[in-house]
Amino acid sequence: MFSKVRLMVLTAGIVAAAAPMTVQAQEVPGPHPAYLHALSDLRAARHYLNDGWAWAPVKREDNEAIHHIDAAINMIKQASIDDGKGLNDPFHIDTGLSAHDRFRKANELLLAAHRDLERAEDVPQARQLRNHAIAEIDYAHTIVDNAERTAHWE
Repeated sequence: MFSKVRLMVLTAGIVAAAAPMTVQAQEVPGPHPAYLHALSDLRAARHYLNDGWAWAPVKREDNEAIHHIDAAINMIKQASIDDGKGLNDPFHIDTGLSAHDRFRKANELLLAAHRDLERAEDVPQARQLRNHAIAEIDYAHTIVDNAERTAHWE
């Protein structure tokens, strides 16, 4: 009988010790789909604006928007949310789009990335970086939006 009581106490102790570990494991960041989707959208927007096709009237805006997109990507990665892809990794885009349509498409992707991060699960240790990334995305969107509206497209 003494061994049964001892076994029950030991089992209860193990269960009690394991419970905090289970809760702690749930707090550790894992794959965050909203962040990963935002990274994909940002990379696509970057490729639509990339210098490979640079159209002279919007080249400055193009480069400035890319700078802010890169900053947003880096902030998301600093938050330890990374898909392992580099900024210049190949990315399939519709290369048949006109310069104006590339800016329009980049703008759509920037808005999607903003929405993804805005709705992303809250990871307290990444909150400040996420908010800064959203600010960089919004700034890039403003640049692209202004260029899209004011450039004299051919």
